Amino acid sequence: MITRNFTRSALPILITLALAGCSLAPKYQRPVAPVPGQYPDQDAVQNRGSGTAASVAPDAAYGSDLGWSEFFTDPQLKALIRLSLANNRDMRIAVQRVQEARAQYGIADSDRLPTIGIGGNAQFTRNPENLRMGEDAGSVSRYYQAGVGLTAFEIDFFGRVKNLSEAAYQQYLATAQASRTVHINLVALVAEAYFRLRTAQQLDGLMQKTLESRQNTYSLVKARYDAGVASSLDLSQARAQLDTVRVDREGIKRSQAQAFNALQLLLGTEIPQDMPQSTAFGRDQVLAAIPVGLPSDLLERRPDIMGAENALLAANANIGAARAAFFPNISITGLLGFASPQLGGLFGSGQRFWQFAPQLQMPIFSGGVSGNLDLAEARNNIAVAQYEKTIQTAFREVADALAGEATYDRQLDALRSLEAAASESLSLATLRYETGIDSFLQVQNAEVDLYTTQQTFYQIGMESLMNRVELYKALGGGWLESSVATAPVAGGVSGTAPGRDSGSIKGDNGS
Repeated sequence: MITRNFTRSALPILITLALAGCSLAPKYQRPVAPVPGQYPDQDAVQNRGSGTAASVAPDAAYGSDLGWSEFFTDPQLKALIRLSLANNRDMRIAVQRVQEARAQYGIADSDRLPTIGIGGNAQFTRNPENLRMGEDAGSVSRYYQAGVGLTAFEIDFFGRVKNLSEAAYQQYLATAQASRTVHINLVALVAEAYFRLRTAQQLDGLMQKTLESRQNTYSLVKARYDAGVASSLDLSQARAQLDTVRVDREGIKRSQAQAFNALQLLLGTEIPQDMPQSTAFGRDQVLAAIPVGLPSDLLERRPDIMGAENALLAANANIGAARAAFFPNISITGLLGFASPQLGGLFGSGQRFWQFAPQLQMPIFSGGVSGNLDLAEARNNIAVAQYEKTIQTAFREVADALAGEATYDRQLDALRSLEAAASESLSLATLRYETGIDSFLQVQNAEVDLYTTQQTFYQIGMESLMNRVELYKALGGGWLESSVATAPVAGGVSGTAPGRDSGSIKGDNGS
């Protein structure tokens, strides 16, 4: 009776001690961000006049808090983004990766609790005559057993199981952050594919107008040639100018078809016929400015950086598990139930049975234990370097995009002035040719200059839009559909693991 009472009272205590075991993991300290405290060109971007961050997005404290449905202004583009978030296969894979990591964490965390089950077994043994217990014993002995069993539960005094569970949890969070990154990249890729398609359509329209203009020029030269005023060289040059645009137009038709195919691949489905009407294509496709913040903000906003830190925390926990392997491993197996030599009397009042089997293992000569610790420490050092590199890459991406923001507007203004000058030059050259003052070469050069300038303007305009999308993405934006007024919790993640409350794993697409 004393033994039974001691066992009943000791078991909850042992389980409590196991769950609250100490941890031998190193105390985690976030590595210092290996980047400057200020972005280059940030002041120039934030002080461009009326298009400042405060005037554009007063409710957004940071670029990543700015929802993509407010950053992009084209209704058709918004509809395409929603379609891609629901159908893109990479997005579906990323969501299932999160579920996979969640399940793996649940498996690892279940080792912290005892496994209890109900079962029964029977054993039949035939003994030779000289091994029978008595003269009346039969040749076959029977043994029946049934009850509630506890299977090999490790008492986690040194935190080995706890650290393995923590490592699995951090890997789950890292996977959830990777899913965020896929989400952000998908939003940006759809926008860029849409901008390429719209730019190709604009260039096709430009080439159609240029083709009509070149056809008129060719007709003028042909009439002058037939009248004996123009030379065959003038006619050949006019024909070459016409054919050049024809060649370019076929190329832009090919680019337009390829851009459409790329967009449809990102969507993961056919583009519906009842899409919203698109707006005029130009700089108003996206917001004029984005709240940038400081490089230190990236640590709490960019999912790839947060995921790298989760991987670092997992590596840190694995060191604790490797250290715990140097200490004794204590586990218990138990059974509480009934035992009887006869099946009919198994559950009788006098057949109560219990079994308690503690086990202790202590490594003495084991090179693998030391090697596992060296391996865990090496992987932790790798995780530190990867975390720092991720920060440096993020800083460079933001800095590059800010450099674009500081120069693209001035470049486009210069191209507008250049286009006006080229158009005026073409008008004057045509007039001087018609009056016989200059040769057709002047008209040809003016046409080439204007055509090249117009093409460049559309290309730079597209690059300007894409640069702003890259800045938005580099700041961690594109995960939210609508702006939020409050910043996310530092180090938080949109994911929930069993037994831990960290928010919802659903994105704005409900995937």
